[in-house]
Amino acid sequence: MDYHQPVLLAESVEGLKINPSGIYLDVTYGGGGHSRLILSKLDDKGHLFAFDQDEDARVNVVPDSRLTFVAGNFRFLREYLTYYDVGKVDGILADLGVSSWQFDNPERGFSYREDHALDMRMNQRQSFRAADIISSYSENDLVRLFSDYGQVRNAKTLAAHIVTERRQRRIDTIAGFLDVIGSCIRGSRAKYLAQVFQSLRIEVNHEVDALKDFLSASTDCLKPEGRLVVISYHSVEDQLVKRWM
Repeated sequence: MDYHQPVLLAESVEGLKINPSGIYLDVTYGGGGHSRLILSKLDDKGHLFAFDQDEDARVNVVPDSRLTFVAGNFRFLREYLTYYDVGKVDGILADLGVSSWQFDNPERGFSYREDHALDMRMNQRQSFRAADIISSYSENDLVRLFSDYGQVRNAKTLAAHIVTERRQRRIDTIAGFLDVIGSCIRGSRAKYLAQVFQSLRIEVNHEVDALKDFLSASTDCLKPEGRLVVISYHSVEDQLVKRWM
């Protein structure tokens, strides 16, 4: 699978101040870019636990005895470390948001650029999809998620229009959704759609609650001098991380 090189690869790993014999966590494995660099800095006593809730990431796992891959959500960090009988760790790295593979694969439904099912699940074992939000959420709940997670300026207008249109037709594809909301677009089309799709993705994957749980667990799992490196891409994530720090 074609994963792009992670953003801030060298800088983020440098921020961990790697102890060669330490224990580290890459909680958003993806294509394994960060993990490979971390492994290159560990000696035979060091170990890396790599997390990813997306089963597609498993094909990128590096065959290395110092690496343990965990197919799970980083919000359950504490429970997984208990399972593996790991106490405190030396460092944790999280590269938040959608991976390049997920975004570039039209079948996953993260991008508005190609038509496919309105999906957006990072964990394909869950049944809840973006189409379920569009078909079942109340108008008030739609306003909330478009406002809070995407800063969509006309969230009320957009939500009301979706509720009206879904009474007339089923909205379960990207093309169908774009056709429905086209008249609501204000300003730059690309920016508007990015905000709307971001809102749906965050809601589908419970990203806000997951990030809160992860940050809380990180406090318990890091050694006193341990380091947490978080790469965030939008204001919702950024504000949560900054408030926690």
